[in-house]
Amino acid sequence: MLKFFVFEQDALQPDDVLRHAHLLAPDNMLVAGAITFEGRVITCEKTNRDAVALGLQVSVTETPPVELPDGDPAAGFELPGPPPGVLTLQTCLLPERDRPYLLSIELARHRAMLFYNKLEAWQISDLQPDDPIMKLFEQGRLLFTHALSSPRTGGEETFGYTREANALAYASLCALITASEMLAIEEVRRRFVPRVKGEIYAQAVEHATAVGRPPARPASPAPLEESVGVALASAPLVGCTISPTSFTDSAQAVAAESFDFVSMPMRWVEMEPTEGRYAFQATDRWIEWAVRKAKLPVVAGPLLDFKALRVPDWLYIWENDYETLRDYVHEHIKNLVTRYRRTIGRWTVVSGIHVNGNFHFSFDQMMDLTRRAVTQVRKLDPTAKILIEIDQPWGEYYTDNRHSLPPMLYADAIASQAGLIVDGFGLRVQMGQSEAGRSTRDLMAFSAMLDRYALTERPISITAMGAPSAPIGATSAPELAGRSPGHWHSDWTEGGQADWAAAYMAVAASKPFVQSICWQDLYDVPDPVEMPKGGLISVSGEAKPTATRIRELMKAIHDKTAAPLPERFAEGVATRR
Repeated sequence: MLKFFVFEQDALQPDDVLRHAHLLAPDNMLVAGAITFEGRVITCEKTNRDAVALGLQVSVTETPPVELPDGDPAAGFELPGPPPGVLTLQTCLLPERDRPYLLSIELARHRAMLFYNKLEAWQISDLQPDDPIMKLFEQGRLLFTHALSSPRTGGEETFGYTREANALAYASLCALITASEMLAIEEVRRRFVPRVKGEIYAQAVEHATAVGRPPARPASPAPLEESVGVALASAPLVGCTISPTSFTDSAQAVAAESFDFVSMPMRWVEMEPTEGRYAFQATDRWIEWAVRKAKLPVVAGPLLDFKALRVPDWLYIWENDYETLRDYVHEHIKNLVTRYRRTIGRWTVVSGIHVNGNFHFSFDQMMDLTRRAVTQVRKLDPTAKILIEIDQPWGEYYTDNRHSLPPMLYADAIASQAGLIVDGFGLRVQMGQSEAGRSTRDLMAFSAMLDRYALTERPISITAMGAPSAPIGATSAPELAGRSPGHWHSDWTEGGQADWAAAYMAVAASKPFVQSICWQDLYDVPDPVEMPKGGLISVSGEAKPTATRIRELMKAIHDKTAAPLPERFAEGVATRR
């Protein structure tokens, strides 16, 4: 059993129901367990005594005043910019002990460790002590040291911890998160142009050839020499998912000038709302426009997505009859792929089956459906690329749902299955909504997550990337409406969405293993299946600032120039040149 103490009226104080709480094992593998909060103590129960980490959402929205002696290097600390926000964070792996840990200290400890790890992994160890990144990190480290060494003079009810130590740890956490985000942006500055110019790929090919492992074919992925994943020959593509019903002049104009490709979702509930009767017209219209008029490549899918609002009502009759359901799946895939295979260059075949949250499958059934779907699409459309989509890539759902699969475990099972040829994995990275798996994570957490999926040694695509332009609730799970999705630096606005898109998409585009980035939706439709206010065009038909930011990123990729960044990174906190 693992325990954490939080102070009453603490900025880190969880609600009565913990938000986005989950347990992690080594390598960020998820752990099943039960997490409760009572009497200022968070209790984590698990099935064994191994060390685990706690992940949960906390508020990091202000810098508490701290009192330190004059002349102390950390005295007078001020955060150089807005506070990090309401974020899902985690602790280090911790062994069980009788006395609770102080949550603020353990969150700061993990962030310091993550900073050190990425400083080495990204080969950015040449930063000088007077660099703003290192100066801020050093302030955070000193504050953490003060918190850790504070006398345990608190009362029995606080397990000896003092509010002064807690404030120091919290200030340390603010500094360390900000410094780590600056480090993630520094990686963008160093990697983006070499990535889009093909220099990283050329170096990977040279090294692979020197050690006797040249790419199998020209322009095929090459293993990276000193980091995880593969390097891709071509620059990342930027696209957007289009709701079939939003066929308007403004939508066509934004799509034509802002993207390298468009994505058609092909949700089963929209394609076959009534059993045996397909509704192809809306999808046909967009695909015809993209192929004939806009001359844009089209990707499609997921063909199979069993989440709520994605499957037709009539299919639920068979949710407990796997053999019959499998037959319907086979017929559905055949109907879609045979109709569109002349126009689709890449299929996302299966999405989120590992979450197991709506239709419920056994492990064998999950793998069987995945294998059958991939094999069938490969047979029907041999020249198309095939992706498997990972929903909720941080995997926090697994702690509460032991019948699900951790996302990395599912990805590893797919990658290692003999005879199953998958061209890459897609990740859904959506934040700022009270849906499962859509809590807000900071830039460093996002960048580190991408690095973990690079371990599959497959190209990675961001198949649905997005955040809202205003605070929103849940669409498919009303019971989660009160579960705060968090925010990044400030409440969600059109400007906040644009800054989020510019920063997070630049991080993704700088990774040599990221093949494409697709915004989650083009248009804010009245009753969205995805994310309310998550599109690039408002309900009134006006393009949001985010559309301009994405267009600027795509231009930088095409022109092979530096990535455009939000003002706080381009001219503020992280400016050094």
